[in-house]
Amino acid sequence: MNKKANPAPLGLMGFGMTTVLLNLHNAGFLKLSVVIISMGIFYGGLAQVIAGIMEFKNENTFGALAFTSYGLFWLSLVGIWTLNGINMGPLADAKSVAWYLLLWGIFTLYMFIGTLKQNKTNQVIFGSLTILFFLLAAGDFTGISVIKTIAGYEGIFCGFSAIYGAMAQTLNEVYNKKVLPL
Repeated sequence: MNKKANPAPLGLMGFGMTTVLLNLHNAGFLKLSVVIISMGIFYGGLAQVIAGIMEFKNENTFGALAFTSYGLFWLSLVGIWTLNGINMGPLADAKSVAWYLLLWGIFTLYMFIGTLKQNKTNQVIFGSLTILFFLLAAGDFTGISVIKTIAGYEGIFCGFSAIYGAMAQTLNEVYNKKVLPL
């Protein structure tokens, strides 16, 4: 029998590591640089899109939608940053970015509701991501920088929860037993 690989650890690790890195910036520890932008393109973006396509093949609608969507989120976010920098059109202002983040928060809230029938780790990941998007949107709507800083710390937690989920799924499969609970 030919066993299919589980693409979720790839998607979760791509999401988690990229989220931690960006939110180290939001919390004030790092400057936005080509390091974060490259991670957003390749691991947050491309790796998650690949994982999402693999989930389509595995007939996992939730995983396919989640990984493909969040991979494209990272690619579109990098597009906002870089196209803004080379003036490819009207610049993105704080209000338009706030609406962008709010829409992602609404999408993530609906995905969080889907995790209520899944494991606790997925609930923590999507619950904290919902909070993160709403905090980031609030920071851009109000211009209050401390909200972005709080969002940064919350985003670091969110990213590490996804890293934990990837590690748990991988190690549990490798050892064929529950090494880390989900």
